[in-house]
Amino acid sequence: MGWIASKPPADYFHTEEEEPHAIRKLAILKAHPEITKLMGFEWRTKYIVAATVALQIGMAWLTLEWRWPPYLVAAYVVGGTVNHALFLANHELSHNLGASRPWMNKLISLVVNLPIGIPYVITFKPYHMEHHRYQGHDSVDTDIPTPLECYVITDTAFGYVDHTLRKAVFMACQIFGYALRPMLVKPETAPLNDPFLALNWAVQITFDATMVYFFGLKVMLYFLFSTFFAGSIHPTAGHFLAEHYVMDGKTETYSYYGPLNYIAYNVGYHNEHHDFPNIAWSGLPKVRKIAPEFYDHLPQCTSWPGVLFRYIFDNSISPYSRVKRHSKTCCKDKNGVKSKLIQGRASTQGRSLTPRGNSDSDKAKLI
Repeated sequence: MGWIASKPPADYFHTEEEEPHAIRKLAILKAHPEITKLMGFEWRTKYIVAATVALQIGMAWLTLEWRWPPYLVAAYVVGGTVNHALFLANHELSHNLGASRPWMNKLISLVVNLPIGIPYVITFKPYHMEHHRYQGHDSVDTDIPTPLECYVITDTAFGYVDHTLRKAVFMACQIFGYALRPMLVKPETAPLNDPFLALNWAVQITFDATMVYFFGLKVMLYFLFSTFFAGSIHPTAGHFLAEHYVMDGKTETYSYYGPLNYIAYNVGYHNEHHDFPNIAWSGLPKVRKIAPEFYDHLPQCTSWPGVLFRYIFDNSISPYSRVKRHSKTCCKDKNGVKSKLIQGRASTQGRSLTPRGNSDSDKAKLI
C-alpha cells in the first residue's frame, strides 16, 4: 500500500504568499454583493446551547448508577458528541455570532463551558482570532503543531509501525495539545486583563463544586471523560485534521459537506467560514449556494472519520503536514505575481508541490 511505502515528511510546507481567503472574499463580494445580507449573528444559537447543556447535565445525572462499561460508552457516544458540539458553539460565540453584543456572546459562552468541566472559553477567543488573521504564520498561528511535537511523533520514529502508533497516541490525546499549545507558544496572548476570564473561572468552579456536592465525583468524571473523548479519536474530532492539514500537497483549507455538520454548527464549511468569519453557521451553506463557482471545484474532505484513519495510517501525513508562513507580507516575483509555495527539507522526501491558492485545477478529493 502506498501509505506504508511513503516516507514521512521532514519539514512543514513553507510559503511566502498570503493565505487565500481574503483574496477570494473580495472576489466573491464583487461577484455576489448580496452575500453581505448573510452577515450577522444567529438568534437560535443560544437556545440550541441551552438545550445541549441541559442534555449533557441530564446524561451526567442519568449515568450515575451505571456500571463502568455502559458508563464509558455513554460518555464516548453521547458525551463526546455533545461536548464537541459545545466546543463548536463556543467557536461561533468567539466570532460574536450568537448575539448582538460581544459581552452577550461571552455570557452565553460561560454557559457553553459548564459541561466541559474546565474553564477555557474566554481564553480561546484571542488565539482563534489570530488563527484567522495570521493563518499559518510561524509562532503566531498556534493551531499548527510545534517542532517539538513533530520531533517526538515523526522525527524520532523508528519505522512505519512506530510512526503509526505515535500518531494514534497523539490523536487519542490531541485535546491536550489543542488546549495547552496556545498558552505555551504564545502566553502573552492570554486575555489576562479581560474581566470575563476571572468570571469564567468563578462560574466554572462554582458549577463544578455544586455538581460534586449534590451528585458526587462521578458526575464530574462524566463531564471530563466527555471532554476528553470529544477531542480524541472521535468521528466529530476529525474536523481538527480535515480543516487545515495538507493532504493532497496543494491546499491548506478544506471544506466538508457531510451530515456531521448537523451536529457541528456547519464547521465543515471551512473555506466558507474563513472567507466570511462574520457569517453564522446557518448562513455558511447559503454562501456556497450563492457562489458555487468559487467552492465546488476546490478539494474537499468527504469523511471526518476517514481523515482520522488516513492521518494515523498514511506514513506521508504527520504533524508536519501544515503550511507555514514566515512573513506577514506577500512576496511577489518580477512580474508582480504572488510567489508559489515552496518546500523546506521535505523536498528530499519526494513530495510534489504546485502553486497554491486553491486553483481551478485542484479538483482532488481528500478522502
